Amino acid sequence: MSQAQIDTLASLFDSAIQMLKNNGELPADWQNNSQITRTKDTSHGDFASNIALTAAKAAKANPRALAEKIVNALPENQNIRQVEIAGPGFINVFLNTEAKFAVLDDIFKLQERFGLSKQFQGQKIQVEFVSANPTSSLHVGHGRGAAFGMSVANLLEAIGYDVTREYYVNDAGRQMDILATSTYLRYLEANGEAVTFPVNGYQGDYVSDIAQTLKTQHGDSYAHSFADIAKDVPADAQFEINAEGEKVLLSGDKEVHIDGLIANSKTLLGDGYELFLNAALSSILADIKDDLNDFGVRYECWFSERSIDSEIEPVLQILDEKGYLYEKDGNIWFKSTDFGDEKDRVVRRANGQSTYFASDIAYHKNKFDRGFDKVINVWGADHHGYVPRVKAALTALGIDADRLDVVLVQFVALWRGSEKVQMSSRSGKFVTLRELRHEVGNDAARFYYVARKPEVHVDFDLELAKSQSKDNLVYYIQYAHARVCRVLEKLENSGMQVNDIIGAEKQALLVAPSEEELIKLLAAYPATLLRSATGYEPHILTNYLKELAALFHGWYDSNRILPVSLTSGETPSQDEMDLMQARLRLSKAVRQVLANGLSLLGLSAPSSM
Repeated sequence: MSQAQIDTLASLFDSAIQMLKNNGELPADWQNNSQITRTKDTSHGDFASNIALTAAKAAKANPRALAEKIVNALPENQNIRQVEIAGPGFINVFLNTEAKFAVLDDIFKLQERFGLSKQFQGQKIQVEFVSANPTSSLHVGHGRGAAFGMSVANLLEAIGYDVTREYYVNDAGRQMDILATSTYLRYLEANGEAVTFPVNGYQGDYVSDIAQTLKTQHGDSYAHSFADIAKDVPADAQFEINAEGEKVLLSGDKEVHIDGLIANSKTLLGDGYELFLNAALSSILADIKDDLNDFGVRYECWFSERSIDSEIEPVLQILDEKGYLYEKDGNIWFKSTDFGDEKDRVVRRANGQSTYFASDIAYHKNKFDRGFDKVINVWGADHHGYVPRVKAALTALGIDADRLDVVLVQFVALWRGSEKVQMSSRSGKFVTLRELRHEVGNDAARFYYVARKPEVHVDFDLELAKSQSKDNLVYYIQYAHARVCRVLEKLENSGMQVNDIIGAEKQALLVAPSEEELIKLLAAYPATLLRSATGYEPHILTNYLKELAALFHGWYDSNRILPVSLTSGETPSQDEMDLMQARLRLSKAVRQVLANGLSLLGLSAPSSM
């Protein structure tokens, strides 16, 4: 049954309910919130409605008795063969044969557009995801946010939203200063200066590579002695590893130490400091863009944090005028507790510098000023405490906080056999997204990143992702698509072709239980897509594709599509040819829906494997 026919069935029940209202058997203001669902057991019909159960209280009637009245009031429809009442009051609908196969007509008519809708056309939505600090290459943890955010954006586009994918470039603040100073210290080393590199600096080889490029371009023009850089800087942190393998601080303070190196570097370099900051930013951001592009992740907007510097003070002024700011201990605080946050938050420090939170307030106001009806932030699970304060700020600014949805994506653990790989971008010892992609491929990475709910931790099994077995779900799904392609290739090699007209004429031959289940599952695709999109849950689509592939493989293994006589050189009987064309039509429909779903997840649909 096509989506249009599902809508028709819903309207039939609406007509019946309206008749009961007109007869005074239901209150005129009763709202129909019932559901029409596909039955799992074909003996219970094709669809079931719980409308009598949901309306019974309002009608002050027994659900089964009310169900009888609803059934009697249903207008006649040529697609409905029979209507029965089951259990406590469910209404089961049996379709005529032609109606059951209508979904195949829809699939072949719409092809890659099957399942898409315009339900939310005209609504603008922004999906901001990844937004990792441009201080190092993306690691496997960032990959999950990338795959998830892109899949959600694709799904929302599929149901009609005007989607803007955005990456917020954190190109301002302390982390960028740590990166710039780390690059400058490596530049000094490249010029032969002995440097004691800070514990809290960025230590990856990529920093040294950027520094070497700067040395090649500028020689020692910006060189200073490390003694001058470290002058009057408090001691760095000193650690030891105890008997339990834990790192224990012995002395010093890594944060104070790096801040001192930053301050001295800025003083000694003057305007030259920006050279090191911009060189590091440009190099790493270019690497991130290339990585994401190769991963099939694209953005309509790369939004610079620096670009909203001028918007921070005006937004704080608005909050101040509304009475939501106050001074304490020299700091300026936002009354976020007035809006449900656990404590108030500093927006300007005593030294006059605005906080990252102040910048985030300005950024979120900027988002809604751009006219988005809805904004989705895809954040790491470690940002869970940040959500209430951002929503508090929006409410204080007079923006409906319900227009912001924050999806928290849990962490990823990468396993090589029985060994868990540790990742740390500061130490430079981490597995990059690029390395993961090269090892398992984009398809496996994209699929396994979104195959579970975002709030569930992912243990990424490298060996499983590379295996060619039914245990590897992405391989299993893609193989179903390739299997259909292989059948069509065999048919062509035998000198015959698919005849869609005969396939449609003979589709009534598809009476095996597995064939009926396949058709019902194909018909469920549009509703599955809608649910996956509106709930920001791409794993619903991966589960659907897994179920469709499994059902197809089982049917394929138990039912011949091409007659034995065809492959042996004999002439098949007319009955064999008719059944073949019907099954080819069903197979092609499965192939189309698999390709549609895989495409929305950013995966390929191979014709051979």
